[in-house]
Order: sequence, then C-alpha cells, then structure tokens
Amino acid sequence: MTTTEKMLTESHLSGQIFDGSWKSGASVSDVIEPATGAVIAKIGLADPTMIAASAASARKAQAQWLALSPDDRAAVFTKAVEIGRMHWDEITEWVMRESGSVRAKAEFELSVTLKCLRFAGAMPHEAQGLVLPAEAGRTSLAKRRPLGVVGVISPFNFPLYLAMRAIAPALAVGNSVVVKPDPRTSVCGGLVIGRLFELAGLPAGVLQVVPGRGDAGEALCSDPNVAMIQFTGSTNAGRMVGQTASKHLKKVSLELGGKNSLIVLEDADLDLALKNAAWAAFLHQGQICMSAGRILVHQAIIDEFAAKLGERAKILPAGDPMSGTVALGPLINQPQLDHAKAILDKSVSEGAQIVAGGTTEGLFLSATVLKGITPSMAAFSEEIFGPVAVLVPFATDDEAVALANDTEYGLSSAVISKDVGRAVALGERLNAGLVHINDQTVNDDVVNPFGGVGASGNGTSIGGPANWDLFTEWQWVTIKSAPPAYPF
Repeated sequence: MTTTEKMLTESHLSGQIFDGSWKSGASVSDVIEPATGAVIAKIGLADPTMIAASAASARKAQAQWLALSPDDRAAVFTKAVEIGRMHWDEITEWVMRESGSVRAKAEFELSVTLKCLRFAGAMPHEAQGLVLPAEAGRTSLAKRRPLGVVGVISPFNFPLYLAMRAIAPALAVGNSVVVKPDPRTSVCGGLVIGRLFELAGLPAGVLQVVPGRGDAGEALCSDPNVAMIQFTGSTNAGRMVGQTASKHLKKVSLELGGKNSLIVLEDADLDLALKNAAWAAFLHQGQICMSAGRILVHQAIIDEFAAKLGERAKILPAGDPMSGTVALGPLINQPQLDHAKAILDKSVSEGAQIVAGGTTEGLFLSATVLKGITPSMAAFSEEIFGPVAVLVPFATDDEAVALANDTEYGLSSAVISKDVGRAVALGERLNAGLVHINDQTVNDDVVNPFGGVGASGNGTSIGGPANWDLFTEWQWVTIKSAPPAYPF
C-alpha cells in the first residue's frame, strides 16, 4: 500500500538536520539535481560543534535504547519497513533526482534497503553470546555488547542503501548512530532515513542525521563519545578517515574503491557475457565500487566482443531519469565528469581506441567502450567511476589472473565460462573479497559479508553474519557460587 501523503514536507527540506527532532543546521546548502541543475531542496550542514553535541546526545540516548526489550526494538524496524513501502514512490523519486539514478536502479536500491531493515529487525532476537568450557562450579560466558555510539560516513552513489546497511544493524544490536551523509545526497541518504525511524517510533536521540563537509567528518572521527567509524567512499578519503579515527583508538570499518575485473573465457556464451559486461560497466553510470573497471576478454573472441559491446553501448539512452525510460543518468557533478573524461582522454593519447561513446553533454557521459588497453594505460589502473568499459585481452588463464591481480585494489571479481570447474579454479586465485562465477561484479544480497582487501578496505566486512562482528564487542563473564581461596 502506498500513500499520497508526503513523508518529507517543506519544513524538513528547508535547511534542517535531525537529532531526534528537526532543527536548523549551522549553515544551509542547496540540493542540486544533477540531471537538470535545478535546486530541489535545502539541507542543513553541521559544524564540529554540532557534531560534538550530537555525539554526546547519542551516547546518552543509547543506554535507554539498549534497555528496551528485544520485542520493542524489533518493532521499530518492522514499522520502518511498513512506512518505507507506503512511501515507495516518494523515496524512489528522491533517489532518482538527487543521485541521478534511473528508476530501475532507484527501486532496486529501495528494495534492498527494506530488506536490510527486515534482517536488522531479526537481530534483537538472535543469540548474543556463547557458553564457554569451564571447570565444575564455574560458568564462563562470552557476551556480545554494543559499542556505544557508531559514526557512519556514507557516500553519494548508493546513498540510501549504503547508509542503511550500517545504520540498521548498528541500531539493532543496541548502539546509537550519528550519520554524516554525503552533502550531495543528504536527502535520500540521510533525511529520508531519519524520517523513517522517527515515524517508526525510534526514541529521540538514538539516530542523529548530520550532513556536513570535511570538518564535520573529522570531528566525528575524533569525538570521544564515538566508539566506531563505518566509512564507505573513496580510497583516498578512507585513508584520511582511518588515520584520524585510529589515532583516537576507535574501531574502524573502511569500505573503499575498486578496480574490479570481469574475466570472459573463450568458451563463454557470447550474448550472456555481453549482457553481464554491459551491466557491470554501465549500471548507474559506472559509479559503483563494484563496477567492472576492467573486462578481461580472451584474445580469441575480443574483437567480436568489442564490436558487439560497442553496438549495445550506442543504443543505451541517456537523459534525465525523471523524463522517462533511460538507461543512463548523469554523473553526480562536474568534478566527477572531469575525472572520468581525463582518464578516458589520457588513455586514448596512450593508444587506446574508442569503439563507442566518449562524448559528453552537461553531466552526461555516453556509454563508452575502450579497446587496445595495456597495463601501462591510465584506464587499466585508475578507478574511473564513469560508464566506461575497459577491454583488455589475455591469452591464458594464468595471464588473466595476473592481469586481474595487477592492482592495489581487491574488492569484486567475476569469471564467465561454460566450464564451471575451470572458472572456479581461476576464481580461487583472484585477490578479491568478492568472487562471482558466471555472474558479473556488481552483487550484494544483504545477507552476505561484504568487504574488500588491499586498497578496497581494511579487512573488515559488513552485512549478514559479519554485522555481529562489526557492531559489537566481546565481553567475557565468569560466575562462581563463591570466591576461591587463593593462596596469597
């Protein structure tokens, strides 16, 4: 059931932050629709003083939240899912307008966000510790305890889901949360979430939504009331977050960039491989950490593969997601477009060939296919974050593995072949946190541990069973009927 009643009213969109109630930020920023350049709302921005106040407030509220019964905490998530479904169209349109998502991507993002809420809602009723071996007369327990206040810094590309995948489980196990969404997507990646939980009955102060810029993020990473930082974003920004938070002895989860390889073996079904490659390279304009940054194609089929992928790229319509059925929306802003175009132009100057695309209009970059790529070129090594399919030939499985592993990143990978055993054997040699056989690189089922290695993360995972490891700490408790008579 949906409703025409608005979840976010004009008052929420006039320069507000959410700390359990709606209040003015330290300053105000325009929300720009990248497809049109129109100002579609205003958000409040928090300064370091407001971050400190939010963290202190969240710490005070956390004890009261944890004291609620598991039934009462779980009910909040059940209600949030119901409210999300009621406001499906409104939330979807905010994701489309603010992040440049086409409708199919926006609706998928909302669906996995609600799935995340459903799974988080089950966590209060799950076992929260272990009974350990002990001698007679002694009970030895290992308990899972919430950390306290979790700081979440979330990105622009999947703004709703990548914020919620941290917020929901962190709350579910008894933490409070202060979230700093990217200022470019702070409505769908922040205010929507605050409003969902407010309407669902989350006690005031347990969730704080404080958009802000770099100084706000630094304040969150160094605040003494914050026990942990969960950051999703670029590797460069992640290094700074990790350095600051670690200096203050906080637990840190970093989900960063990737230069992911999709490997297509010579026996692959060509039509299916092309569909997987196009999806992995062009979905959400390539602005996904799991996008196929390289498509490694066996040299026996790469010429045909390049020609046919180019044909597909040429017919993918780009435009304002709100205007109708389009396959590609805009890039998030001009700096991101300039970044992608600079790598594209540099690679062409180094000898790469454009099979299709390569043109820009406004913030739109047409679906682009590059071939003739060698490891010395910029497109081979740098994360483009744009709709560019980078085709690299290989002759043997060993060469494919070497090319795929020739990167500082280690997030996602995929292998397509009719010989599943061969593909699995190849996949076992890839240095990546995610490996998909007969699929493409962009995958997240919510219930799975998600994490990368190398420059793609710090070895932590988020999602599914990993959430208990991430958002709690162990406490060892022993119980005896009477104190021992030690010999001192």
